[in-house]
Amino acid sequence: MCWCRGLLVAWIIVTARVVHADGDLPDDNAIQIHGFVSQGGLLTTANNYLANTEHGSLEFTEVGLNFTKPIDDRLSVGAQLFARDLGPDGNYSAKFDWLQIDYHWKDWLGIRAGRVKVPFGFYNDTADIDAAQPVALLPQSIYPETDRNFLLAQTGVELYGYRPLGAAGAVDYRVYTGSLYLTIPDANGVHFSNIEVPWLIGGRVMWETPIDGLRAGFSSLAGEIDADYAFTAMPQLTGMTVQLVQDNYMGSLEYASDGFLFQAEYLWSHAHETTSAGVVWVRAEGMYGLASYHVRPWLQTTLYYSLLYPNLRDTSGPDHHQHDAAASVRFDINAHWILKLEAHYLRGTAAIDSSLNEGVAREDLANQWALFAAKTTVYF
Repeated sequence: MCWCRGLLVAWIIVTARVVHADGDLPDDNAIQIHGFVSQGGLLTTANNYLANTEHGSLEFTEVGLNFTKPIDDRLSVGAQLFARDLGPDGNYSAKFDWLQIDYHWKDWLGIRAGRVKVPFGFYNDTADIDAAQPVALLPQSIYPETDRNFLLAQTGVELYGYRPLGAAGAVDYRVYTGSLYLTIPDANGVHFSNIEVPWLIGGRVMWETPIDGLRAGFSSLAGEIDADYAFTAMPQLTGMTVQLVQDNYMGSLEYASDGFLFQAEYLWSHAHETTSAGVVWVRAEGMYGLASYHVRPWLQTTLYYSLLYPNLRDTSGPDHHQHDAAASVRFDINAHWILKLEAHYLRGTAAIDSSLNEGVAREDLANQWALFAAKTTVYF
């Protein structure tokens, strides 16, 4: 934790010196520096979720610092240093969340290379920007907090562009290929090692329709994960391997007007898993509907309902589904400080990690439970 703080301080000093050195450049060539610090709290009435939450947890912390630097009118570079603590995840270890070279040739064609954010649905590529989210916890059926570290960005290249379509509106597209730097924490009695992602490919198309405020999108993401695995309760079993090839597809629909925001997204996933024990096909679904309203410029209220089926071959039993009804209030205290308060009623345990619950199997955990979350963020 100490070295993380030192690294962040050093980063601030270095970038501050660069900004000073560039002080006599035109504003459009100056380094843009932004940062944020978030602190949250989680409390559940039953079942530890994301952290040890049955007695309340403050292990819901994020800190980030990013910069972008235009080299000329088409070329720019940027990076973000990020650290967080969310239960067993992160523990304040700092890393580069994303870093990229961006060449914007035309509005309809640009290229990015490096560790580039993954566009998937409305929120995956903005998951690191709390100020861009109406809620403290996005619908976990599609945007799980535990996946943020490795699904926010991929290492590779991306083509992107924006194209007006006249009377048909406009289209925004992004296509990419590369790999992931992936670590999988021990969960539900399984330990993974020697993890590799040999390939990853995907894209997103967003259509701004001729109807003001209405847009629709389609996202896809496919890749392969190879790893060794072992059961923590049976360390004598060795030499077990897994190859997972997975295709993910999502449809997105949004309408925004007069302070109202309505969103719905539907995710379906096909996984082909080959292990030492054989081959398994799994199909999963996730979906949510969200309604939000800006009561005042500084006050936003949000309701959403989220549903997860991790294996459609078996949807019975509390461990094979998770329903989440959430109500959230966001206060924009000023231009740099926000506060979010929300409550969740959940049914099912499909997204719970047994290792956070003393190894109790998901089917034996409480089927109906509540989650309360609070999060405050300062950003600049």
